[in-house]
Amino acid sequence: MTEPVTAKSDVKREHPDLYAPSAKEFALVDVPPMQFLAIDGEGDPNTAPAYRDAVEALFGVAYAAKFASRRALGRDVVVAPLEGLWWADDPAAFTTGERGAWKWTLLLHQPDWIERDAIDAAIAATRAKRGRPALDLLRLDVVDEGRSVQILHIGPYRDEAPTLARLHDEWMPRHGLTFNGPHHEIYLSDARRTAPERLRTVLRQPVRPAT
Repeated sequence: MTEPVTAKSDVKREHPDLYAPSAKEFALVDVPPMQFLAIDGEGDPNTAPAYRDAVEALFGVAYAAKFASRRALGRDVVVAPLEGLWWADDPAAFTTGERGAWKWTLLLHQPDWIERDAIDAAIAATRAKRGRPALDLLRLDVVDEGRSVQILHIGPYRDEAPTLARLHDEWMPRHGLTFNGPHHEIYLSDARRTAPERLRTVLRQPVRPAT
């Protein structure tokens, strides 16, 4: 029996401080532990086949889990924006644009009521429709970033470097902070349908006191 559907859960609406920051200045936020679908990979996101495969696997499973939750629990969810954790052996790779050296974990937020067994079922349903290698790498994980600094970037992804350089080389040292985890991006716009100059991306960096 299908349960009556309640109001949709929407992480952007529930956490506006995390998903709708100012584009004018950096802001400190406290990020609670949050549950995500996650897939790891490495390489240039513009050219690495593994990146595209990971994105398609994430959204396929997220939609399968969404529809299953509606049917079984009467609880619906707005599929969240794609997010990514980014790092490199040399952090300067982000400000110099050496994308081949980038490593990443792609993320899609999941509400707490969607549990591991529901994700396993969603993976199986997605694999039955269109198997993808990335489905074997997908996991349900909790990311706990805590104290972080963030800003909204408007424009092409390639133009993020000056903002990141200002954050890393000026803002963080001036406030006595240092890195406490990978660089985090939240892609609020669909790059397939949005002009590059209108793309909206949250740039976030977990931090801790430098001393």
